[in-house]
Amino acid sequence: MLESKSRQVQEYVGSLRFDRRLYRQDIAGSIAHAHMLGRQGIISATDAEAIVGGLSSIAGEIAAGSFVFKPEDEDIHMAIEGRLFELIGDTAGRLHTGRSRNDQVALDLRLYLKDEIPAMREEIRALQASLVGLAERNADVVIAGYTHLQQAQPVLFAHHMLAYFEMFSRDMARLDDCLVRVDVMPLGSGALAGVTYPIDRESVAQELGFSKLSANSMDAVSDRDFVVEFNSFAAILMMHISRLCEELVMWSSTEFGFISIGEGFTTGSSIMPQKRNPDLAELARGKVGRVYGDLMAILTTMKGLPLSYNRDLQEDKVHVFDTMDAVRHTLPIGSAMLDSITVHGDRTRAAIKDYVLATDLADYLVYKGMPFRTAHSVAARISMDAGVQGRGLLDFTVAELRNYSDLFDEDVKNVTIESSLDARDVHGGTAPVRVRAALKAARSQLEEGS
Repeated sequence: MLESKSRQVQEYVGSLRFDRRLYRQDIAGSIAHAHMLGRQGIISATDAEAIVGGLSSIAGEIAAGSFVFKPEDEDIHMAIEGRLFELIGDTAGRLHTGRSRNDQVALDLRLYLKDEIPAMREEIRALQASLVGLAERNADVVIAGYTHLQQAQPVLFAHHMLAYFEMFSRDMARLDDCLVRVDVMPLGSGALAGVTYPIDRESVAQELGFSKLSANSMDAVSDRDFVVEFNSFAAILMMHISRLCEELVMWSSTEFGFISIGEGFTTGSSIMPQKRNPDLAELARGKVGRVYGDLMAILTTMKGLPLSYNRDLQEDKVHVFDTMDAVRHTLPIGSAMLDSITVHGDRTRAAIKDYVLATDLADYLVYKGMPFRTAHSVAARISMDAGVQGRGLLDFTVAELRNYSDLFDEDVKNVTIESSLDARDVHGGTAPVRVRAALKAARSQLEEGS
């Protein structure tokens, strides 16, 4: 019974099943620490060299898949240290001089995010490039813009896509900003109070590529703000992806028929042979729930922790890894799916009801001298009567329109979908000239790498 209980406790407190993916960062941190200990004369140069050699061998073993992870190894740190003892003997015991597991694990997680964030940044950029490409291929396609899921005003399809480009640009800025907080070197903080050895934290930070040192040892071992910030960024990014996927799902439906998603990104039905389901878009939309859950989990973990380190923080990596996997699996799939899309411009144009020009009728009257609120009321009455009569706004003759206002004249026939688009010639508007400029600016932004 005691043996069984001990085994259960060992499994419960262990983290090797998930933190083994930190082996590269753990070994890199240990090598830098050993280099520093040797340079500072805290351990001999011979011992430092032996430690570094052993750690390098372990890195090769894990990469090759020949490393044996033992059940008694509680975490990746103990697994590596245990193997180091096997390779170089008692000299391995000198490696932990001047550091604690607390600052070691904080270092590893920061190094992991420093490694992963640049790759994720490039994947977001690739998603943006796919958006821009889709917009460029359909630069002249007109689509109804919606508010409250009701047709509102005509816009260019490219303008619609560039809205998501802007969202992902803000996500990129948030990720870059998060990296600033990640890029802090905690090693040298010890368990919580610093260490008694004459260590050189600056040289370790330089070797590991950190731009700054943590300023407070207690904060350094217990800070997981950078995890919360990363998960917050990821939640917002995935929310934007989900919004895009929701529109792709709707637009690919029979009722809309605005787009076709490539067959490689849809699946058939198990019983209905005519179906092509937008499963990948739906799965991307569904993964957002996991990312939201990870964010709430780490926030909940952190909310009641006194200073400094507490074992609760072992759970931080679970939520980082799960979120990282969800996002990094989704981004390349999203890019490829966008590249596969065919837009049916005839369907998007045919779906536009001409009552989306009601605002343009009101603007027409404003340019004739009528106050906007009055013009809005007139256009609303025309739209209401058109609906009752089953007519379009463009079906009204000039004579009929004059029953609503004598300001209407023959030039009201110049109010069209095209004139509505052209009229929005303001910075950020959907006028074709503005959208072409925005596409060019987006393409330049991608090429410049900003």
